[in-house]
Amino acid sequence: MADANGGLNIRPMDQFEVRPLFGGDTVGMFTITNVTLWMALAVVSVVLLMVVGSRGRALVPTRSQSVAELTYSFIYKMVEDVSGKDAVRFFPYVMTIFLFVFFSNVLGLIPFAFTPTSHIAVTAVLALAVFITVTVLGFVLHGTSFLKLFWVDSAPLALRPVLALIELISYFVRPVSHSIRLAGAMMAGHAVAKVFAGFAAALGAAFFIPILAVTALYALELLVAVIQAYVFTILTCVYLKDALHPHH
Repeated sequence: MADANGGLNIRPMDQFEVRPLFGGDTVGMFTITNVTLWMALAVVSVVLLMVVGSRGRALVPTRSQSVAELTYSFIYKMVEDVSGKDAVRFFPYVMTIFLFVFFSNVLGLIPFAFTPTSHIAVTAVLALAVFITVTVLGFVLHGTSFLKLFWVDSAPLALRPVLALIELISYFVRPVSHSIRLAGAMMAGHAVAKVFAGFAAALGAAFFIPILAVTALYALELLVAVIQAYVFTILTCVYLKDALHPHH
């Protein structure tokens, strides 16, 4: 793709633009956009896998039932191993987060699709939901004893106030790092893929070189999509553990 001056006009960030789904240029609070559509498709995918796919519950499982059962077992064990057995009651919440992030990431790899998790507005809401849930849970279960999370008993007494301040700042930075990590990873990979695809269109006879790069990058992006869903979920489990066991 070349502009009027003969230079490349790839514009890799255009794919992240939020657009109204039914025409128009204004995006309001209740406007149905491409983000809305692909988040809805992610929810539908979760339902198809976990509800429809495992509906038969046959003794000899079908492929969809096997995938659903493996996913269930994988997340269940993650919650149990990272957060402890008493965190299993929150397994449905963690499972929902994983599946939504996973399908949002993977569906975004479809050509001309939109990746909701590439937008900080989406990942920030997910991260804030985890942060608020964990904080409220900590105070509900432990009262003011939850503040022990910020007090390092093993440190020298003179250093404890300083460490408490550092721990407090680190705690409130959690939703920022939790959300930016996911959005940044998804946005960066898609932008690079768009750049290589633009090179393929501009190089003419030598198009196969960037095409090979895009193919390799696409495989890497699929791996990143899975890993980022895993990382987001395991951090949720770590934060949940802090709420259940607020001590150093």
